[in-house]
Amino acid sequence: MFDTIIIGAGYAGLVMAERLASEQNEQVLVIERRHHIGGNAYDRFDANGVLIHEYGPHIFHTRSKEVWNYLSKFTEWHYYEHKVLARVDGKEVPIPFNLNTISEVFPLEMANRMQSKLINLLGYNVKVPILKLKEQNDNDLKFLADYVYEKVFLNYTLKQWGIGPEELDPTVTARVPVYISRDDRYFQDEYQGLPKFGYTEMFKTMIDHPNIHMLMNTRYQDVMKIEEQGNELLGQPFSGKIIYTGMIDELFDFCYGELPYRSLQFQYDTYDMEYKQSVGQLNSPNSYEFTRTTEFKHLTGQQHPKTTVAREYPQPYRRGENTAYYPIIADENQEKYKQYKNRAKHLSNVYLVGRLAEYKYYNMDAVVATALKLYSKLSTD
Repeated sequence: MFDTIIIGAGYAGLVMAERLASEQNEQVLVIERRHHIGGNAYDRFDANGVLIHEYGPHIFHTRSKEVWNYLSKFTEWHYYEHKVLARVDGKEVPIPFNLNTISEVFPLEMANRMQSKLINLLGYNVKVPILKLKEQNDNDLKFLADYVYEKVFLNYTLKQWGIGPEELDPTVTARVPVYISRDDRYFQDEYQGLPKFGYTEMFKTMIDHPNIHMLMNTRYQDVMKIEEQGNELLGQPFSGKIIYTGMIDELFDFCYGELPYRSLQFQYDTYDMEYKQSVGQLNSPNSYEFTRTTEFKHLTGQQHPKTTVAREYPQPYRRGENTAYYPIIADENQEKYKQYKNRAKHLSNVYLVGRLAEYKYYNMDAVVATALKLYSKLSTD
């Protein structure tokens, strides 16, 4: 009775479900092991009525008009431009480290000299990865690079990833640049914001279609088999498409070993005041065991007399105990992923999409774009 089975009700799975149901009139079954839709973008109201993000802050930002317009079919937007401060030498300063940050942490003459050299040597409105800045020959820029590396980058990275910056793929370390600009926004993408009534409400609207059928609190292994010899649903052969958004190593019962991820634990505190922080996110690179605190009302625009702040504690991912958040992109792990990817090519009518299935550190907009691309491919084949 189903044309397509989708495993996982996160961004990738729900985009695929919506497209196949509404555009191709397919009957779609979505299987999700958790009790909610939306994957790690799921949000909810806490006991005090404050809208929080269950799995940490999610700020949507994209340069893709196609992605923005697609999601705009299912939500209005609360327009929000994210700003982040970090505790550095007793001050709260803008992150990424930019020309304004330099002015705040260094004496005036030194700051002016560094700013001039950055602009003259590297350009204006340019983001320079910190490891690349460390390669500069100029003494002032070397000092700046070492300062940012020690005060902002190193310890935060060790807490976040459990390994040093040099062990990570450059695509990960490039996410923490020095920004040669006076723009304090964390993102510079053309489209930025959060769904006006929350991510969960947006996802509910997305799957509000009679052709989409949800099976929650269910491990896909309990109702179906995905094997090279053929696929089954409830013991019967299934010849339709399978869209798999789960962990690729789990798909093959970890036969080449587990792919490593980082996970997070959150401590939520509610305060009887309108706001606790001056911005939505405050990083703690060198103090405490947590990496950052997020005050959700800054992000969501919610009007409420109380406010909830989450402290974020990175930890290793342990299968069956916590949630996988970030694939650890390093050479050794990529080689193991390639083994699984090559094996997946032998599966019939199975398509892998999303952060877990592709073992990529995707932003939300990239997941949507990838799912739309896969839909386009399937609809034209």
